[in-house]
Amino acid sequence: MKEHNEKKKTETCTYETQIAQLTEKMKEVLDHKRMRHTLSVADTAACLAMCHGADPYKAYIAGLLHDCAKCLKNKKKLELAKEYDLPVNDAARENPDLLHAALGAELAARVYGIQDDEILSAIRWHTTGKPDMTDLEMIVYIADYIEIHRKPLPLLEKARQSAFSDLEECMCIILESTLSFLGKKGAAIDPVTNETYAFYSNRA
Repeated sequence: MKEHNEKKKTETCTYETQIAQLTEKMKEVLDHKRMRHTLSVADTAACLAMCHGADPYKAYIAGLLHDCAKCLKNKKKLELAKEYDLPVNDAARENPDLLHAALGAELAARVYGIQDDEILSAIRWHTTGKPDMTDLEMIVYIADYIEIHRKPLPLLEKARQSAFSDLEECMCIILESTLSFLGKKGAAIDPVTNETYAFYSNRA
């Protein structure tokens, strides 16, 4: 029992050190507004993880790094996507910001030293989602939408109410809201987002 407690204490210290270091690194690459959002996503993700039985430290780190590629210029996003051999569909060519999640996962591994596949996958899918997501993937996706600094969005309050009780229901609410919002704007929609909505709406 003592050995187990010592191991948990060591793991906690390691995570806390890693979080402190990554926080400083994010301050170097994100503007003030994006950093505020990032910290709020990390906090929200950790809280959701505790509620749903996921690892709060992994959730916090994924939230902390989820937008690490967000402030790159669009030209740089496209250059890195080519360098890392990432697929670029028509929607991403029209709006390179759609690449920031996949690029973020690459940078998390290549630049920020994250080797945990669960964390990398949560970063990778935090904008489009994907069918049959893990709890950690859903948690980061949802935290990005419901964090407290978000401007009012369609169905935001409904999503916040469901986030701590039913992750899949919350996913469906957010995806419905997102697709409706993008459709009204005439903005490019990643096909994976449509696939994700179809998956979760069929499970509702």
